Amino acid sequence: ADRIWKQANEKLSGMRVHDILEHNHVAVICTTDDPADSLADHERVAKLGLKTRVYPTFRPDKALGVNAPTAFNVWLERPGGEAKMAVKTFDDLLSALRRRHDDFHAVGGRLSDHGLECALAEPCGQATPQDWAKYGSFLMLEFGRWDAAKGWTKQLHLGAMRNNNTRLLQQLGPDTGFDSVGDFPQGRALSRYLDALDTTGELPRTVLYNLNPGDNYLFATMAGNFQDGSVAGKVQFGSGWWFLDQKEAMEWQMTALSNLGLLSRFVGMLTDSRSFLSYTRHEYFRRVLCNLLGGQMEHGEIPADRELVGKMVRNICFANARDYFRLAVDPTFAH
Repeated sequence: ADRIWKQANEKLSGMRVHDILEHNHVAVICTTDDPADSLADHERVAKLGLKTRVYPTFRPDKALGVNAPTAFNVWLERPGGEAKMAVKTFDDLLSALRRRHDDFHAVGGRLSDHGLECALAEPCGQATPQDWAKYGSFLMLEFGRWDAAKGWTKQLHLGAMRNNNTRLLQQLGPDTGFDSVGDFPQGRALSRYLDALDTTGELPRTVLYNLNPGDNYLFATMAGNFQDGSVAGKVQFGSGWWFLDQKEAMEWQMTALSNLGLLSRFVGMLTDSRSFLSYTRHEYFRRVLCNLLGGQMEHGEIPADRELVGKMVRNICFANARDYFRLAVDPTFAH
């Protein structure tokens, strides 16, 4: 361990973050940003003319938090400041969030992301803070419509059971290692949500990530329900996430997609660690993918054609994501 630590630091010595990104041939990074966050850093990075492009991802989870009023009221003071407007009513909040959605678009953002126990799509009229599920459903449908109108991609990360240890939550705060795989029912709510947007022609390109591997076939078949021919693989069954981004679970996800969908349209690996040193995870994914396909070639389950399968591997590892997410890239990465 000491030898590896020393050798790694020697290799990193004198390298800036952007040197590491360029060394790994990273075309695009999408950070995770609250609507109340400033985008000043993104504006500064955009002016640097870097080969690796950096864009924000709209993550409005805290806007749904009326079931935790103490934290919600503190957060509520922030989005209006960035949107340059007072937030006194629900309509004000909606306007401020819409304005921030526009701001994200202006600096190149083309993705939204939502981390939920399960999808929200309860029928409601005007949502009230007393009914969190209906309130959240109202906002999630609005967010979906905004994404569709601007040609964005929506990501749904579903199934985490968070903050299980109250003592350590109070001591260390949220997102400190006390979350687990949840066993929430996913199908009905997810179907309602996607269907509500699809019915009005406002379903954006959508990537579905599950945290419980028992939902693999559910998510793979749910994605198939909402393909409409407008975009290849419009609704994606996303890669293994969080507890599932290891060899066994990656193979489960890709095998389910192969059995029930179209692996060749898969947009590949997600790096959600929010660390610029996490690109080894993509290399790990590539090796798992190649090993899986190589085994199928050896067993005669797919053609033993290196050129044919190799092109599919290249597409899954880069080209599909480049074309699907529609993010501006440096001309070097255009082909």
